[in-house]
Amino acid sequence: MTVTVAEDGDLGAQGLEEAVAAPRVSVARAYRFELVKLVSQWRIRLLVLACWIVPALFVAAVSRQSTLPVDTLFGRWMHATGWAGALVMLGFAGTWALPLLTSVVAGDVFASEDRLGTWRHLLVAVRSPRRIFAAKALAGLTVILLLVAGLVASSSAGGAVAVGDQPLVGLDGHLLTPADAAGKVLLAWVCVLAPTLALAAVGLLGSITLGRSPMGLLLPALVALAMQLAQMMPLPVAVRLALPSYAFIAWSGLFTSPAQLGPLLIGIGVSLLWAVTATVSAYVLFMRRDFTDAAHDGSGRSAVTAGVLPLVGLAAVTVAVVAAATGATGSGIEQDKVQRSAATAFAHLYRLQTRQLNRPAVTEAQLKVTASCDKGSVKVAAEGPGNDWRCVVSWHLPGVDAVGTAVYQLDVTPDGRFMADGDGPKEVNGYFLVRTPTGDAPNPLWQFDGNVDLLATSKG
Repeated sequence: MTVTVAEDGDLGAQGLEEAVAAPRVSVARAYRFELVKLVSQWRIRLLVLACWIVPALFVAAVSRQSTLPVDTLFGRWMHATGWAGALVMLGFAGTWALPLLTSVVAGDVFASEDRLGTWRHLLVAVRSPRRIFAAKALAGLTVILLLVAGLVASSSAGGAVAVGDQPLVGLDGHLLTPADAAGKVLLAWVCVLAPTLALAAVGLLGSITLGRSPMGLLLPALVALAMQLAQMMPLPVAVRLALPSYAFIAWSGLFTSPAQLGPLLIGIGVSLLWAVTATVSAYVLFMRRDFTDAAHDGSGRSAVTAGVLPLVGLAAVTVAVVAAATGATGSGIEQDKVQRSAATAFAHLYRLQTRQLNRPAVTEAQLKVTASCDKGSVKVAAEGPGNDWRCVVSWHLPGVDAVGTAVYQLDVTPDGRFMADGDGPKEVNGYFLVRTPTGDAPNPLWQFDGNVDLLATSKG
């Protein structure tokens, strides 16, 4: 039997009059069929089970440990509120879990038919490559959304049961109510759907172009790893924002006051552009393939021209557009920004420590906190990422003439996040715990996290 594809995209089957006379299979019916095929696979079932159970167990177990992952964003607050656990899981998911999940699901949704040699049977049954593509893409998307929903629901439930629904300390030290924290945690997970869709589209593209090759299955994970390595390098901020991977970390801007929405919105927009471009490229390649060749494993030339080149071109265009629209140059990490972020976080956390120690209340306006930061030498420009930042924070107390000072060593990462480690005096930031009227509690000024807005102006 020879199977051909008509110009309008519908299947023509020569010699099979019954196939020609058969009614077309709707997209909804084909989608249900593809979804059943996906969830019937043992590895997909294991992934669904793991995503709905493992995060809750992990968050509950870590929250009860004496040692917390303080090097992870919000890890130091896992003892204080259950919402911190969901954010720790979000950071892990963006780095490892979501790229791997999209590889297993989207990277194999078309290639499985090549391995099994079932394309001709599927085409005779559905009679439209267009509907097959739509059904497979929608089925893969449904499974990925189910996995992501499991991650957020399980991690949130684990934190709520283990620690409770308590206020969350924001990334700049301000306190979020439980309701506010819950809303922003959910919004942060929704935001990372955009880069997840971009990786899923890359998976579809790899599954079609590489056929039975295992590289198609690994493509989303490899692309995500390459972009993560790029984010760790001191690249210009315009280049960093023009990669879909930035949306995996830009959600942290939701937890500052005011929210740093610029980088997040750019990251989401870039991710959606990648998702659309990769999906269209996958569709074009799928419609051009020769289904009569049982040994077809994709065309290298087509993979480059219709797959790689559009994404490379999109990356170049987005870099130019982001640079022109934002005016961002260099790393985006400048002395004034670091000083302003460190002073703001310290002021919020000083008030939190004041309440812990049952001292008279004080406002940020009364404290008049300032920070003087440099990189340890006048010969080194006070800009860019690095672990050699040093800040001297000063503040005033009502009715006290002496000016309070504290020293912090800052490790600023290329994405603008920093961890400030207290270096005295011991009465302020010298100990991990402080003695409160209700017992020992973590000292919020011992170490704290902050975030530099890469797109903010250096003054003001």
